[in-house]
Amino acid sequence: MQVQFSIADEPDARALEKGRMLFAGETLFVKGVVAMDGLPPADRMEVCFAGRSNVGKSTLINVLTGMKALARASNTPGRTQEINYFTAAEEHYLVDLPGYGYANAPLPIVEKWQRLLKQYLSGRQTLRRAFVLIDARHGVKKVDDEIMSLLDSSAVTFQCVLTKADKVKEVEREKILEQVRGALAKHPAAYPEIVVTSSEKGWGIPTLRAIIATLE
Repeated sequence: MQVQFSIADEPDARALEKGRMLFAGETLFVKGVVAMDGLPPADRMEVCFAGRSNVGKSTLINVLTGMKALARASNTPGRTQEINYFTAAEEHYLVDLPGYGYANAPLPIVEKWQRLLKQYLSGRQTLRRAFVLIDARHGVKKVDDEIMSLLDSSAVTFQCVLTKADKVKEVEREKILEQVRGALAKHPAAYPEIVVTSSEKGWGIPTLRAIIATLE
């Protein structure tokens, strides 16, 4: 039977409150990592965010945490190939993976980054879920498909987060969702719910917080 990939339901009051509490405190930038031996101790649950350049990843992390310049502050030029670690309360790490699909990056840099990404995804036991961000205006592109295949082979469950949903009319959004569902159906590691978000309007943010807070 084919998985349907429904839109994530509104969480119940307990989950919403748990999500709110997780992000109510200060979120801190821990470090940028360029090699596996630089990773922080694996002493807490972590979730990572992956997405093409300009998908709205930094903005989403900032809105999620309520910290306006958090992700941008750690994404200054020259640090874009780093895996950036942030704390959420005492028991979570949020991990910001560099934007992929950078056409202008020199090949050796791209290859080095891909190696690090593979090592991280397959070797981090505390990684509970990856959130793959897809731009609602464009749907799943080839580079998104490649990252999903990498998550499949690393046996990391990933959940699709549609960003910038307010930028497309509802009819267009439904077409994009169908395309996204078709793409996700090819990936065994895909979680069967999609989170539709708009950082600008706040759509889906409490839901995403609740999902992260209730992972086990």
